[in-house]
Amino acid sequence: MFLADVVSQSNLTSVPRIAARIKANRMKSWLLGALLLSLVAVDRLAADEFVLVEPGREPAPIIVFADAPPRTLAAAVELADYVEKICGRRPPLIDGAPQPVPERAVWVGYQPALKTLFPQTDFEFKHPEETLIVVGPQHVVVAGRDRWDPARLNVEGGKGPITGKQQEYGTVNAVYSFLQDQLGVRWLWPGELGEDFVRRERIALAAQEHRHHPQIRSRGGVFHYSSLGNGGYGTSHDWTLRQRLQLDSLQMSGGHGFGDWWDRHHDKHPEIFALQPDGTRSDFPSAHNVKLCMSNPKVWDLWLQEVADDLAKDPNLELFNASPNDGWASGHCTCEHCRAWDHPDGEPRSFNWLKRNELHPATSDRDVTFANKLGELLKQKYPGKPYRVLMLSYGHSRPVPVKARPADNVIMSIVANFYGRTGLVDRGSTRGDTYRKQFEGWAKVVPSMLWRPNTGSPAGWQQGLPDLSVQQTIRDLQDVAAARCEGIYIDAVWEHWSTGGPQYYVMAQLVWNPQVDAAAVLDDYYARAFGPAAAPVREYFEALEAARMKFTAVNAEAGIFSFPQLYTAELLQQSQARLDRAAAAVAPDSVHARRVAFVQAGLDYTRLTVDNIGLMADYWKTKDAAVAGKVKENWSSIEQLLAANPTAINPGPVRPITPRMAGLHPDYPPTKVKKARAIELDLK
Repeated sequence: MFLADVVSQSNLTSVPRIAARIKANRMKSWLLGALLLSLVAVDRLAADEFVLVEPGREPAPIIVFADAPPRTLAAAVELADYVEKICGRRPPLIDGAPQPVPERAVWVGYQPALKTLFPQTDFEFKHPEETLIVVGPQHVVVAGRDRWDPARLNVEGGKGPITGKQQEYGTVNAVYSFLQDQLGVRWLWPGELGEDFVRRERIALAAQEHRHHPQIRSRGGVFHYSSLGNGGYGTSHDWTLRQRLQLDSLQMSGGHGFGDWWDRHHDKHPEIFALQPDGTRSDFPSAHNVKLCMSNPKVWDLWLQEVADDLAKDPNLELFNASPNDGWASGHCTCEHCRAWDHPDGEPRSFNWLKRNELHPATSDRDVTFANKLGELLKQKYPGKPYRVLMLSYGHSRPVPVKARPADNVIMSIVANFYGRTGLVDRGSTRGDTYRKQFEGWAKVVPSMLWRPNTGSPAGWQQGLPDLSVQQTIRDLQDVAAARCEGIYIDAVWEHWSTGGPQYYVMAQLVWNPQVDAAAVLDDYYARAFGPAAAPVREYFEALEAARMKFTAVNAEAGIFSFPQLYTAELLQQSQARLDRAAAAVAPDSVHARRVAFVQAGLDYTRLTVDNIGLMADYWKTKDAAVAGKVKENWSSIEQLLAANPTAINPGPVRPITPRMAGLHPDYPPTKVKKARAIELDLK
């Protein structure tokens, strides 16, 4: 049957219903052979190219393998959508291999008929998430390694239910690679305005074979607010899907492992919690951040039971978190067995307990030993399974362990906060080690790792200002990949597309393929997005980046009320002049003009926010009704600006009531931080 009869235009939200509707009509597929032969011309294709669409000829059909999972079906529909957008003609979509085989076709996903059509092609996908694109003179295959349980496509995720869940989505990601690399489609930022393709009457592809398997298997956490099933601040779910970030094969938790254990277990199992110096096993420093007695076998048993419970909800899981709770300086266990896991030569660190502070060796060896024990038990309980223990290197476990080394089924998630922050020193280090140095140390002692940086807000990253570090981010991502990184989780990318667009885009491309030419990616981004205005828009972003890098080199982790030192009246005027030149370079009603206006919205937002920062810095010293009125007027302008420019600035994180905007509205004073707890607070 024709999939177009059951799947409306790229309605990805309907994917759970697609498979059932197709299956009900599968008996009609024997009619397809004669129908297809009546659609194609009798002339042969040129030997060196495959013609997908050309005038006077029906488009080549798109054939999806039988019983494909719903997200694969939805990707095939989107492929047809884009062919129609490009050429104005929609190829038919076919479910399962028709008999006879059509003279030419695009095959989505592997099916046995391909072995005859491509006798020289190896269809054994040996790597996780491997994708394959082969263009022959008469047929094209767009396929990948797929892993799924047809009975468990709908699962309960950490943020809510997920439909169409698979372990691997090789074919889906291959479709989006095909759209980008072969059909020239670009998703510059979310929404229709960010979509770019070249309209033409003919689509012809050169003969080729291209394979890729992503090194970074955990990619959803890069833009984790728009990861699969996350309904928080994210506004970019379709974009992360098309950038091949959302549908990954290694689910990496960004947080801590035992936040609810005090509430769940302290009545029945008080002995599993950390022994305090006063002999108690309390919830210090809080119920959510309480530490465990890692050496207690009951902790191990309860953790294994939690693994079983998680697998019952989602059998696709491979990583299971065993990372200590936050409040990283406080409440660690002092029992002799846990202390025995610490190495005496570990870096001295400052530990807190109730009314007590002492220097003790870093907990890196302790945490790795704990993870290794859980890994041993995990392997015994689930022999032959690819399950691994996830352990954060965070807080007092940031230093490289002296002796302990992670087992083969333990993977370290390194919370090294050098994303956008060159030379930043770990505030808990008594040696003054930088996060970058700690990361490089771990890279020498582990076979692979995950990178899980906190981003902070050195120049307004969280507030939606153009806190750009494009070139450093390129270098960092390439270096992280060279350190055999398997996953990245960034806390957090806030999805402010008009001020951070170039950085977000090149990040996505590098995470999918760290070997991509980042300079070429940026050239393509500016040319495709802004056409005749590419040069002044690029100058606009690069000048802001240069000013930002100079500012952060001196100020490191600056506070919000220092941002006017960076975003001076002079810099904002120069920025406006560059966008004025960009606007003058494009036709008034063109898509390029609308995209320049999109960037302009980011500058307008920056100007209003920086104005509010300066006004409120004085207001909190001496409250003035006139100043308060001006700030509220600015906020009203910001609300109107964001409503008129969806996705330009993510409105959720930048409301006056949110912690990152505290102090920028007269009704919401700055957050006060107790000095006594400063050592417990990580940079977020």
